[in-house]
Amino acid sequence: MGKLLIVGTLAFDAIESPFGKTDKILGGAATFIGLAASKYDVKSGIVSVVGDDFPKEYLDLLNDRNIDVSGVEIVSGGKTFFWSGKYSNDLNSRETLVTELNTLADFKPVVPEHFKDADVVMLGNLDPKIQMSVIKQLEKRPKLIVLDTMNFWMDHTLDDLLEVIKEIDVITINDEEARQLTNQHSLVKAAAQIHEMGPKYVVIKKGENGALLFEGNNVFFAPALPLKEVFDPTGAGDTFAGGFSGYLTATKNISFENMKNAIVHGSNLASFCVEKFGTERMQNLSKEEMESRLDQFTQLTQFNIELLNPS
Repeated sequence: MGKLLIVGTLAFDAIESPFGKTDKILGGAATFIGLAASKYDVKSGIVSVVGDDFPKEYLDLLNDRNIDVSGVEIVSGGKTFFWSGKYSNDLNSRETLVTELNTLADFKPVVPEHFKDADVVMLGNLDPKIQMSVIKQLEKRPKLIVLDTMNFWMDHTLDDLLEVIKEIDVITINDEEARQLTNQHSLVKAAAQIHEMGPKYVVIKKGENGALLFEGNNVFFAPALPLKEVFDPTGAGDTFAGGFSGYLTATKNISFENMKNAIVHGSNLASFCVEKFGTERMQNLSKEEMESRLDQFTQLTQFNIELLNPS
């Protein structure tokens, strides 16, 4: 069984969208990544931090899905990271209402000994210094290090971020962030420039318009599945990352051809994530539902072309 190390937040989220609102619910990048990766035959472990206000039932939920939480620090008297946001009517933009770092502000990650030899490392969206600290604790070079980041770190800690980017194999960012990182409008040029920074593979997410995978001159595009209803986009990108890294860990095949499959598997899981608030859909998702929707992706992307003879 492949071993996947996940670094990211365990958090409380409070979400408001045109379809309703929630009080504090389970969230955080590591949560979504872990739940998505648990859909595959992998042994995963989370490195994160919470306060003692984080319910034991949430840790039990992760444990029950073969997600090791021995790398989760519980700070006595501390409060867990909290984020609150409100989505616009079209769900394409959101306003952050509250961000409370709490225990995350002083987090110093400690990788458990039994995960220092992980096959794949998924660095969720966090301070680049935390991501680098995890890389330095590994006993050997993993088969793959995947990095997820965002424009906040480009704005505030660009030098640290660039140092981490030198050390990784795959970066996953959205189209806006790719353009900001490279000052290139063309995503093809942006990907080429990011290759020069270090990563062999570049994944550029385009939300409801799918995702692009670049390796040198090789390019693959996976569409997003058109959905009847989208309730909550929170965690969709992390779910994508969890499906992507979980599939690669399970198949033990680190190649451009297999990454095409990983992109589709990540997109498939993300399409479920947005159907309910928070982690609800990922907690209850069945194997049969996953396979059925994968068939829909196949039908969406496969076709035969008939060439017409010129007259």
